[in-house]
Amino acid sequence: MAVVVDTSFLYALTDRTEADYAACVAALAAEPDAVIVPQSVLPEICYLISSRLGPDTELAFLRGLSASDWRIAPMTAADMARSMDLLETYRAADIGFVDASVIAVAERLGVVRIYTLDRRDFGIMRPAHAEAFELLP
Repeated sequence: MAVVVDTSFLYALTDRTEADYAACVAALAAEPDAVIVPQSVLPEICYLISSRLGPDTELAFLRGLSASDWRIAPMTAADMARSMDLLETYRAADIGFVDASVIAVAERLGVVRIYTLDRRDFGIMRPAHAEAFELLP
């Protein structure tokens, strides 16, 4: 079993002033399974951290990620195609590419648990491999 993380969760882990910081830290500390970061999330999270918290915090985040046992999941051509399908299916909701790619990677890996604070986007999308995603924390 594993869990996939999205940008909002990673940002809350990085910014101690975020309202959900403590809940995210606690959830991660109790997580027994592998943590998977879709590669498509990295540019977005790095931009947010750098623009809001500064380049030193961005570098510290990347160093921590590199030193962790978290897995970075590269996007495949099939993930790209599935992301585009999701963007088309949920066009009216304007879910965005990064969220669609998180879903595509989770589907490919058979993961149903997603760490996210974005209940709107992830709550409306239906995975191809399960009834629904379990959104945490």
